[in-house]
Amino acid sequence: MMSVRQRIEYGLVRAMLSLVRIMPDASVRRAGTMLGFALYAVDATHRRVAHENLATAFPQRSERERRAIARRAFGHFGRLLMELLKFATLSPDAMLARVEIDGEERARSAYAQRKGVLFVTGHFGFWELQALVHALRVEPVGVIGRALDNPYLNRLLEDIRQRTGNTVIYRKGTMRRVMRMLQAGRGVAVLIDQHIMSSDAIYVDFFERPAATTPAIAALALRTGAPVVPVFALPLARGRYRMVYEHPVDPPRADAADADLAAREFTQRCTDVLEMYVRRDPHLWLWMHRRWRDAAPSTHTERGLFPSADLDQEPLDEA
Repeated sequence: MMSVRQRIEYGLVRAMLSLVRIMPDASVRRAGTMLGFALYAVDATHRRVAHENLATAFPQRSERERRAIARRAFGHFGRLLMELLKFATLSPDAMLARVEIDGEERARSAYAQRKGVLFVTGHFGFWELQALVHALRVEPVGVIGRALDNPYLNRLLEDIRQRTGNTVIYRKGTMRRVMRMLQAGRGVAVLIDQHIMSSDAIYVDFFERPAATTPAIAALALRTGAPVVPVFALPLARGRYRMVYEHPVDPPRADAADADLAAREFTQRCTDVLEMYVRRDPHLWLWMHRRWRDAAPSTHTERGLFPSADLDQEPLDEA
């Protein structure tokens, strides 16, 4: 049964959805930014996490600069929420009319290999919108997602994410479903910038600091041969976006003498692409997430990255 809090949350979001439907685009963007600034002012816990993360990532910048980035990051997150709701009210043609695409041929060439495609990204820019547009411009994908605690809000978000034909894949049975989609030649979108609480996590450098990262991308690339294509959605002027498909990341060598090392190097290359974008536009990343929670254990390299024969045991990042 839905709690009082969940009812209030759902009612507020439904009201916002009805409101943005009739609001001018510029007003939606301003309202989202102001919402983010308000969260920055009242959410002391996540504000502190953002400041700590930025101090680690950019020690050469002044505290004033880092605080400005943190505030802008909150503002961007608020804008993302509002613009996602606005996007959900648009027709497919209206969605496509707002987006410029760079590198679409890279995505189509990846599909042409008929091994499926792993599209990797992070909590950067307008990651929710890029999946909606990809389904319209190229073809629908499976989107790895975590169910929200509020089941009614989760159903609403699921409807939005699947509005253009995508499929949301939740935790249970994730890896087996992903394998089936890749074997059928389809695409799967995965976020690679969340902390992985698993003994199988790969520790790679992110802003010169060890970060526990999913081994699933490397495992899937090795087992299926699916190309891995980084993709990002960036803001442009007047409510437009630029969606960028990067060159595929060079795959790990299946015949490498040290499979663990090859997988770690591959995961590092994927992470390096994300870091390049975050360094370029740091206010577009989700700094309030605790990306770095511990140091790489010294015994990690001795255990092996893929100890489990059961694919369902491999951790996979979620939206």
